[in-house]
Amino acid sequence: MTLLIATLLALGASSASAQDYPVKPVRMVVPFAAGGVVDSTARLLAPKMSELLTQPVIIDNRPGAGGNIAADLVAKSAADGYTILITTHGHAISPALYKTLPFNAARDFAPITQIASSFLVLVSKPQLPAHSVQELLALARAKPGQLNFGSTGLGAPPHLVAELFKQKTGIDVVHVPYKGDAPMYQALLAGEVDFAFGPLGNAIQHIRSGKLRALAMTGARRSAAIAEVPTMAEAGVPDFELTGWLGVFAPAGTPRPVIERLQAAISGTISTGNVRERFPALGYEPVGSTPEEFGARFRQDLALYARVIREAHIPLQD
Repeated sequence: MTLLIATLLALGASSASAQDYPVKPVRMVVPFAAGGVVDSTARLLAPKMSELLTQPVIIDNRPGAGGNIAADLVAKSAADGYTILITTHGHAISPALYKTLPFNAARDFAPITQIASSFLVLVSKPQLPAHSVQELLALARAKPGQLNFGSTGLGAPPHLVAELFKQKTGIDVVHVPYKGDAPMYQALLAGEVDFAFGPLGNAIQHIRSGKLRALAMTGARRSAAIAEVPTMAEAGVPDFELTGWLGVFAPAGTPRPVIERLQAAISGTISTGNVRERFPALGYEPVGSTPEEFGARFRQDLALYARVIREAHIPLQD
């Protein structure tokens, strides 16, 4: 009887706490250093979220280990909605890429919402004698093992998209990894690598200046930011659709009313005109999905990236 009473009291306290949420600042943990696209998006969202939640939203940058330091911090935080994680689709890659993780990505997080889709673009150096995806494929098939592509690191999203491209088309090209976006684009600009896939937000300035050639987008539709660039399907590679995402998670076990409150605040922020209009410049398309929709997308990407990593024989990382 004593145990039953204690349980009922705990449930009642939890319900009351969820109804009152939030009563103190909310910490949004960013897995990357200040100044990057994810950090910039978090700081774009925070003021309006603070207004809608009637509590400050504080940005906490915890870079390192491919986002896993920040993810581990949130996974081990109290499931009360006061510590949340804003992260990329790299969170769906880590479980298949690392030998061990200090958390279980599928079980230790509660999806809140997908903030946005991030466009990925296939770009080449201007000197490459290929002005379309089909010309690039023809060149690669004529010179097996002689073309190369850059990435932001082994197992990073640009690498996996390129591996999927290889798997879909059967071309033989060489992977050249770099330590981040800046070195990869510098290598492209210098002509050290022939092509790469990368987030549009980082590539668009080079595309508009003519320093890089955009061949195709990896999403289901074209980007309004560079509407002249076809999708991969339009460029002749069917069944090739892969977009990145930016989303928010809470620790598993966070009460449903708290998840709904956070989702409403984030969606409300995204729909605000002066926030929404700034997304294209960041390479994003606003989404604002339900927790269920985002959870389904997350599970789908866990399976997709696990298959790509397995079929590409990418060694597990420490």
